[in-house]
Amino acid sequence: MTSKTDHAREPHTSPSLRPDTGGRGSEEDDVQTEWRRVVGRRSFLKGVGLAGAAAVPGSALFASEAMAQSGSAITNGDVAILRFLAAAELIESDLWQQYNELGGVNGGNPAYMAALSNLDSDMPQYIADNTDDELSHAAFLNAYLRSKGAEPVNLDEFRTLPSSKATGARQKGRLTNLQSLDVDTSWYVRYRSTKNPDLGASFPQAVTIRREPAIPLNDTDTPPGLPAPVPPVGAQETRMQAIANTAGFHFAFIEQGGSSLYSIMALKASSLEVLRIIVSIGGVETNHFSLWHDKAGNAVAQPLAGVTDPQTGVTFPDLNAKGGELNQTNLILPEPCEFLRKSLPDCSVVRPTLDANGGAVAAIDGFTADRLFEGQSSKFFRTVRQLAREADAAQRQVH
Repeated sequence: MTSKTDHAREPHTSPSLRPDTGGRGSEEDDVQTEWRRVVGRRSFLKGVGLAGAAAVPGSALFASEAMAQSGSAITNGDVAILRFLAAAELIESDLWQQYNELGGVNGGNPAYMAALSNLDSDMPQYIADNTDDELSHAAFLNAYLRSKGAEPVNLDEFRTLPSSKATGARQKGRLTNLQSLDVDTSWYVRYRSTKNPDLGASFPQAVTIRREPAIPLNDTDTPPGLPAPVPPVGAQETRMQAIANTAGFHFAFIEQGGSSLYSIMALKASSLEVLRIIVSIGGVETNHFSLWHDKAGNAVAQPLAGVTDPQTGVTFPDLNAKGGELNQTNLILPEPCEFLRKSLPDCSVVRPTLDANGGAVAAIDGFTADRLFEGQSSKFFRTVRQLAREADAAQRQVH
């Protein structure tokens, strides 16, 4: 039995775009090394047999006959989906590594860690764990692509953006820029609303965050030995808290996008094994979002509410004081909303789940509007947009 699509199911032959010509670079090796370290620390990964996968040839990943049978040929569309997801995970890994260097549980900037801990005492541990997860996603997706004879994604040539000069930051080229963000906070209102962007709804910003750093910039502006009283006192303490608050909202912005992206890509997968990969990683992205949604609310609730960055003027108001469920900071579970058709009952779901609002191109557009790629080359944008277009164009093929 065939699907209604006009395209016959064909096994993958070769990708149409190979941005990683020239082989695996040192940065990808760093990701692989970090991932193996993660596998050693996160014992649950050992249980699913991933330990050391990145260290062996792709063909050895599925050596057993049974595994080979379950991993039958995948379509060009499946490859396009996985290549874009690998690129997205490399981008996420890059930004999370910057957060982790400065504010993770083993981070090197005590003042930033203290300000983040004002949102939740476990923030440094959560940052470290989220970083580990993204590294594992990037390494696994590229290893799986190799196992299928497809080209992995390597963005090393685009690691050209500057690092923070603050204590704790490694001085190396970056894919992403966290030093002057325009953070979209409309997700906060969207998930409290009964409306759905897939049915035409739009949402205001919960907090206006424009040209605000999400990491400390240097030791003059943001000294690493600052105290972090609640509420903050003094200009530098207040600025550091505003930076940490921005990070809290940015964490949730990044992960809510992943929740939608993986849901959308799952609908395009042809291979059951590829579908299994997408929904399994996508569930973790949603788990991340739920965590960060909760922490972001603490930046706009008492006793931290009211912090204003003395340099940029960005303010984190007391949203609870505004009243109503669209502002209430402890309503972190998705409100039931319109889904599929307005004639059907409201349903609590991830949203959006259509390409226009949450697909691959939309994800890159969202990152760009976030100023996450500020300073990147035109070649970088051509590369990631081509990957995104090919992923969005993938169609589910069954027989």
